[in-house]
Amino acid sequence: MSILHTVNKSPFERSNLDSCLKHANQGDSVLLLEDAVVAAIAGTAFAARLTDAAKMVKLCVLGADLKARGLDPAKVIDGVAVVDYAAFVDMAAANNAVHAWL
Repeated sequence: MSILHTVNKSPFERSNLDSCLKHANQGDSVLLLEDAVVAAIAGTAFAARLTDAAKMVKLCVLGADLKARGLDPAKVIDGVAVVDYAAFVDMAAANNAVHAWL
């Protein structure tokens, strides 16, 4: 049973991304949206953690939220896909459940 995990809070303010990554299983997907997108930028304190997690789970970041925060999608770390809203819907449909890490 695969799960789409969504994280919307900045990992610099909350620990929900760290908790999510500890609980995500092989084959799950993790989507960073809203303020959580900052974690996907190369050079952050979370870059190494996300690079390791990408070996086990599918990692994505919502492109519209990168743009809304003035972040360059070209600076997203390797292993993290930039997706649009249609891909978000496809991910939700492709997984057995969706878990929002609030």
